[in-house]
Amino acid sequence: MWILDFLPDAFIHFLVLAGALGTIAGFLLGMVPFIALYRTVIQVVSILVLSLGIYLEGGLSNQEQWRIKVAELETKLAKQRENAAKINTQIVTNTITKKQIIKQKGETIIQYIDREVVKFDKSCPIPLSVITSHDAAAKNMPELVNPAAHDAAAKPAIRLPAK
Repeated sequence: MWILDFLPDAFIHFLVLAGALGTIAGFLLGMVPFIALYRTVIQVVSILVLSLGIYLEGGLSNQEQWRIKVAELETKLAKQRENAAKINTQIVTNTITKKQIIKQKGETIIQYIDREVVKFDKSCPIPLSVITSHDAAAKNMPELVNPAAHDAAAKPAIRLPAK
């Protein structure tokens, strides 16, 4: 209720108290000549004020329950943000580690290719080991390159014409 944002809680409590006292006064003090004149008006107004006060008290109670729920959710949200920050740090660390591993694998493949190409540079045949190394580099899988196996069987797979 929007009106609860503008009215202080004490005012709502005062409305309930004033309505209750006015209602009691209207019924019990009907014998007093001054009050007897306005007894019906006092009773009607007091009952209306009491009804409004009780209605606003219910709204105030409901609003307080929502405030408690919001506070609980804000606490949960703060915990989730902390967890998200930790997980983000782990993700960044894993990404950096994976990039370093990929770079190391690439450097291993480059070193192997440079070492093997120098051996066959003069005659210009493309040996099977270079093709295998190229395929391993394309797949980013340096474990496919087995230097011992290729050194033993270094036979050219494709011959290019000599210049």
